[in-house]
Amino acid sequence: MSVTPQRSVISRILMEDIKRLAEQGKRVDGRSFKEYRPINVITDYAKKADGSALVELGTTKVLVGVKIQVGTPFSDTPDKGILTVNAEFLPLASESFEPGPPNEDAISLARYVDRGLRESDALDFSSLVISPGEWVYMVMVDVYVLDHGGNLIDASTLAALSALATTKLPIYELTDNGVEKTDETRPLRLTHKPLSITFAVLGDNLLLDPNINEENAIGTLLSYTIFNNEHICACQKFGPNPLSLDMILEGFETACEKYKTLLDLLYREGILNGE
Repeated sequence: MSVTPQRSVISRILMEDIKRLAEQGKRVDGRSFKEYRPINVITDYAKKADGSALVELGTTKVLVGVKIQVGTPFSDTPDKGILTVNAEFLPLASESFEPGPPNEDAISLARYVDRGLRESDALDFSSLVISPGEWVYMVMVDVYVLDHGGNLIDASTLAALSALATTKLPIYELTDNGVEKTDETRPLRLTHKPLSITFAVLGDNLLLDPNINEENAIGTLLSYTIFNNEHICACQKFGPNPLSLDMILEGFETACEKYKTLLDLLYREGILNGE
């Protein structure tokens, strides 16, 4: 997946500055190689959604909304609820985004967010069953990129987890005619808490949380989705730069450290509880 426009002449010139600074252990915005930009998470942002979160990661802004509906389960999983993830790149977010249906990059981002949630078993799908084989809850996660300042993956996964963690599940009851929505709600149960940590790959260096200039100039990203402190549920490389085994292991070690940092942030803000 490439969530950046094609490299321009300016990007190629900037690449030389990035390389020169990297040799001195510096970055264009003054951060260290293993430092995130400022992070702000606002939950209950979209009042009409069942759950929502706005994440500001530097100048990147991503809004995730969660809507709950009921429907029939898939035939091969009659005793499990349903999860769907979609992503939309709003034209106002970047000059490279165009109006119209989701493009390849938006679909790729949605699939990556979905993979992290699904492969980590973040949701207790068995608890989303109203009547096995007949009625289940459908959890729809919509990712909206409002401002592309770099590293959409980490911003999107952080917003998705925050939105799901604060989602109120409407209670439906079985009736003679099917199901009927009540006035009651309950928290959506999370069994695991996956988060992504992304690097730009520059020679032998991994630059955590690349901003848009670094993404455009470097062109290669490496993302890990971690849960339970040291388990990988998704990993993907985007772009042409090669990776050594040592770099992959170094990235994983740093990702585990930063996973704890992000998780601590969510606990500190009261978005996650101590369950």
